[in-house]
Amino acid sequence: MSNATRNERLDQLIAAEQFPDAIRLLAQDLPKREAVWWACLCARMAAGEHAPAPILEALRTAEAWVSDPTEENRRAAQPAAEAAGYGTAAGCAAAAAFWSGGSLGPPNLPPVAPAEHLTAHGAASAVMLAAVAGEPEKAPEKSRAFLRLGLEVAAGAHPWPEPARTMPAAEPAPPGTAPIEPTTSKAARPTLNWD
Repeated sequence: MSNATRNERLDQLIAAEQFPDAIRLLAQDLPKREAVWWACLCARMAAGEHAPAPILEALRTAEAWVSDPTEENRRAAQPAAEAAGYGTAAGCAAAAAFWSGGSLGPPNLPPVAPAEHLTAHGAASAVMLAAVAGEPEKAPEKSRAFLRLGLEVAAGAHPWPEPARTMPAAEPAPPGTAPIEPTTSKAARPTLNWD
């Protein structure tokens, strides 16, 4: 199916308010990092400011993988997903990060590659769960807003934060001067406006 045809299909699904199908289609079309980032943004909005620790940790690990998709960050997402639960948007976002590549088995065993569709499945599940969290009667409105957010992520409107980089340790300062302390730099989380 061509990009134009897929875009038309997505528009048709949204117009018909077939939001779960539209969310699944968009998650399949996004590259894995973008799909997980979209899931993280939606899950964070659904979690609110006072989410339980396992939800926040699942979001933190999924976001860490998006910012810096290392094997270590990918593997850290799996226990966080289990702790948050696969019935939560945050747990599904973390699972989507874990399912992005590598092996599903322990590092000391022969690799078991995840199926190619699993990241999209986890991301779509996260978005759909975020839409029904809190006020399920507003799920259509939230689904429409989350789809718009996903399209904005696809267009590069909501970039993820760059990974934090620690500067090398400071060299001893010459006598009579103050040492320069190492710093860490973190990009700000994107602010979403729904005007």
